[in-house]
Amino acid sequence: MPFSKKIVWITGASSGIGEALVYDLVKQGATVIASSRNEKKLQQVKKNCGENENSCHILALDMEQQDNYPELAEKIIQTYKKIDILLHVAGVSQRSSDEDISLETIRRIFEINFFGTVALTKAVLPYMKAQGYGHIAVTSSIVGKFGFPMRSAYSASKHALHGYFETLRAELHGKNISITIIIPGRVNTAISDNALTGDGKRWGKRDAGQAGGFPAEKASKNILKSIRKKKKEVLVGGKDLIMVHLKRFFPGIFWKIVHRINPT
Repeated sequence: MPFSKKIVWITGASSGIGEALVYDLVKQGATVIASSRNEKKLQQVKKNCGENENSCHILALDMEQQDNYPELAEKIIQTYKKIDILLHVAGVSQRSSDEDISLETIRRIFEINFFGTVALTKAVLPYMKAQGYGHIAVTSSIVGKFGFPMRSAYSASKHALHGYFETLRAELHGKNISITIIIPGRVNTAISDNALTGDGKRWGKRDAGQAGGFPAEKASKNILKSIRKKKKEVLVGGKDLIMVHLKRFFPGIFWKIVHRINPT
């Protein structure tokens, strides 16, 4: 199995795609460090691993509180001697027009989606360089490829991830460290439930498009396949992924569709 004996650190591991990745990886013989803010949910994820429970290890982490990231990375290295794969899944979405979203909420979205992801990467990367290999996979979104109503700050934070990690990939050329940018469409997870409204409150409901979205379990398998093949980018989802191609090749059609799609 390609992930056998690998040490994989996953953020956003308490639900959705991150949770599905934990189950698939431990089944394939990996040792998983599962991180998120919600330690109670992580305990349930660990329990759900069944006979592979001992391969899932919990490490609480808050994407807004980054000062202890070097300490956490050092703790993993001391325990497991290496970090083969860092899998960024944690993030927060938005359900608000740009007119109604406060600057404070915009900053919070960037703190979680961009700065938290970058800070954790910078904490882990020196160890990957020292061991002579590694793989970093970062979760963007199809709105990291284009703008979309009620996603101004979320879309901008995902665009920023593309710029940062594409640059990092170029700088790491020849160092045996791969970077995969994961681009999900609508996947049936709690991302809309936990999305922030303009004043920073929780949206609190599963959007119809989200509820009918691509299964997280299938998303996990597609992601792991792309990591195994060391792909630079992978689109994950259903028919909504066509929007990425329309934006590139048929922008006129793309904008007509954007104006008709219900953003929630």
